[in-house]
Parts: sequence; C-alpha cells; structure tokens
Amino acid sequence: MKPAPLLVLCALGPEVWALRGGDWRGAAGGPPVLVRTGVGRRRAAHTVRRLLTSAPGGYGAVVVAGFGAAVAPGITPGDVIVADGVRDAEGNLFAVDSGPELSRALKTRGLTAHTGVHHTADHVVRGLERRALHLQGALAVDMEAAAVLAALQEIRPALPAAVLRVVVDTPERELLRPVTLPAGVRAWRTLRATVPALVDWHEQNRPRQAGPRSASLNHPTPSTLPQEAS
Repeated sequence: MKPAPLLVLCALGPEVWALRGGDWRGAAGGPPVLVRTGVGRRRAAHTVRRLLTSAPGGYGAVVVAGFGAAVAPGITPGDVIVADGVRDAEGNLFAVDSGPELSRALKTRGLTAHTGVHHTADHVVRGLERRALHLQGALAVDMEAAAVLAALQEIRPALPAAVLRVVVDTPERELLRPVTLPAGVRAWRTLRATVPALVDWHEQNRPRQAGPRSASLNHPTPSTLPQEAS
C-alpha cells in the first residue's frame, strides 16, 4: 500500500513558500501537502479539522512549521526550536514525543536545534511577558500549534505529529517586522533547510503494514508549570 504524504501546516504564505522549495526527494508518499492556515488558534483549528475530516487516513503525519519567537535567552535568530510539548493559554500541556528525534535529525543536517516547550499565545508576546513565559518553562512562542494538536487529539490521536519554529527574534533582539530584516531572511533559509530532516523523520514514523507505531501525540496532561496570568 502506498504511504500517505506528510501534511505540513504553516500560518503564513512565506513559510509555505520556503518549505515548498526545499529538497523533498525521497519523501514517503511523495511531495507533502503544504497548507497555509492563517494566523491564530481559531483559523488553525478550523483548517486542520477540515483537512482531517475531508480526507480521513489521507496523511501519514502532521508537522506544524514556521517562524517563531524565542522566549529564552541565549538562542540566536536562525536556530530551530523543536517542541517536546506545547502549552496553550489555558494551561493545557500537549506532550509531543517527536521532539528529541526530530531535533537529532536537524542536528545531523548541520542545523542548530533546541528542544523544549512551546507556548501558544492569543497575541504577539513581547517584553516582560516573554520573560514570564520563560520562567514558566517555555523556549518559544507561537499562535497556532496548540490548536492543531487539540484537533489531532480529537480526530486522529494516533497520527504522528511534530512542531518546529525557526527563530526570527529573541528576548535580546525583538523585531517589529522580522520578514523585512536580515534575521528574517536567515530564518527563511533555515526553514527551507529543515526539509531533509522532516523527510527523514516522516520516513521513520510512517505507519508500516505490520502496524502503526505508538502515537507521537499524547493526551494533554495537567501542566506542572504555573498557568499564564490573565
């Protein structure tokens, strides 16, 4: 049976553009299905639910990828932060088992990768709020991943999932318009360079005829981290 392709979800058009031009040769199931969800949890959840319900069994794994902001010090624009968990604004924490494996694949390809918790916010996070999120255990912040993982848990809980963000700005150097600055260009190139590692990860995690591997996405667990103040 032919393997199903990888579904890659991005919030922005430039993220899709960067990934589309990557080296997808040898990808299980052929070229990936690249979809722009739009920014924010509501749009991301609507898109992934529509895709999964209209094509049940049509994807071999799901990746949420794109640009993001670091909330921890010592991370450089162009570094990749891979999620081993994603927390939402309500304090739910989704464990993502794929984090260490995908991080190793990225490092093998010569990229600088960090593994840790991503926080999905409902707004752009800056200044002291970034510091607060880091103190609560996060490395990166985005606006979509938790919604995607929540929808996966409900509709396709056994589907392997991964989340990565290429850093465009950091607590030491916040950017108002990252896509127009050198750090944004570097992040765009790095995002494209993650493609071979995604191909490797998908190949290792796609279901085999002997039976699927254990799920990459666990049910949310009560977070041991303090919940973000409202």
